[in-house]
Amino acid sequence: MAKQGAAITTTAINTPHTRRVLTASLVGTAVEFYDFYIYATAAALVFGPLFFPSDSPSAQLMSSYATFAIAFIARPVGAVFFGHFGDRIGRKSTLVASLMLMGGATFAIAFLPTYAQVGWIAPFLLCVLRFGQGFGLGGEWGGAALLAVENAPPGWKARFGMFPQLGAPVGFLAANGFFLLLGLFLTQEQFTTWGWRIPFLASAALVIIGLWVRLKLTETPEFKEALEKAPPPHAPLGEVLVKHWPQVLGGTLGAVACFATYYVATAFALGYGVGTLGYSRETFLIVQLIAILFLAIGIIWAGVWADKSNPRTVLMTGCVLTVLASFALAPLMGSGSLLLIGLFLALAQLLMGFVYGPLGAWLPGLFPARVRYTGASIAFNVGGILGGGLTPLISAQLVELGGLTYVGFYLGAATGLSFLALLFLRQRKQEDAPTLTPAV
Repeated sequence: MAKQGAAITTTAINTPHTRRVLTASLVGTAVEFYDFYIYATAAALVFGPLFFPSDSPSAQLMSSYATFAIAFIARPVGAVFFGHFGDRIGRKSTLVASLMLMGGATFAIAFLPTYAQVGWIAPFLLCVLRFGQGFGLGGEWGGAALLAVENAPPGWKARFGMFPQLGAPVGFLAANGFFLLLGLFLTQEQFTTWGWRIPFLASAALVIIGLWVRLKLTETPEFKEALEKAPPPHAPLGEVLVKHWPQVLGGTLGAVACFATYYVATAFALGYGVGTLGYSRETFLIVQLIAILFLAIGIIWAGVWADKSNPRTVLMTGCVLTVLASFALAPLMGSGSLLLIGLFLALAQLLMGFVYGPLGAWLPGLFPARVRYTGASIAFNVGGILGGGLTPLISAQLVELGGLTYVGFYLGAATGLSFLALLFLRQRKQEDAPTLTPAV
């Protein structure tokens, strides 16, 4: 009987509909994260001198990182907006709208004038479009995660939920790979003058691909079932904050670790490696491209493990290991050795897979289907503000105050906070079960 059940499950996941769902959740988030990461890379490399004139290169970099944080502030606003419609009218149309908004904002950045051309209007427009990016991404992750897990057969939620998470390394590889190619074929003057605009222009083609896949989708079974049981909530945000605020709080803190780990190992590390250590942009991007492969490995490993145990256990284990790894940040990153720096970045990305991969199953599992889009999106994106929005800026300031050791302490503290949140929250056992279960 067990073998027969396994055969039925395997047959159920090898269907055109399932492949379409998983592809849509992966491709869509890969496009979204490509858009997000090309901004992060450009912010670390060129936006400072182009949009924020100053006699201090470090002041330029920090101003550029500050615009990077604007999108994280916009993400919860987008989560509320898209969550409202995602819980009321459905996942599909909301996912299409979020993709179009972020793609449009990213494409428009390619045409921005610089400070030398129009003065203060240039950084103002940059901030507006950056807000648009974050607003769109605020509705993206929650919808993609729900699309995957609400179509998953029993025992496969974490493995289905890892597909939108895999969009992160795929998007990063595409974004930074693009910048690497530009660096190899363009001079520094060409790159600074116009070359950095090309990845933003190319986002239009990727958005078209994402839309083509998502427009072929149907609504998820769990959303349809929720509508059959009761009409959609008139105010999903109000219901979430009144009835499920412990899950919002715990889910938010539980997501902090993945954002802090990721942006220390990407945006901050790139700025530090190029600006402080003096490595060429191309050399450091190659190191980061190799390291990001370990994020994909970690996500897949964590997804399989989470289905065999549970997502919470894997996330807690990842937090503990990341706290331990934070003590290696200063000696490895500060060594000046590209090999040791690459070792730390690969370790950080591998562990990030453990504190990020299972979130696709864990966060939606905290909320009932009728308000799941809103609840999971708010928790994930507010966690992004706390863990990622200011991380490059704070890390750069900590280096100036006390060196890389302080950055390691910051990473360890952020990850420890997530561990405490996970300690007190568990997933719902069934639709009518209490949503908060103290750990024992």
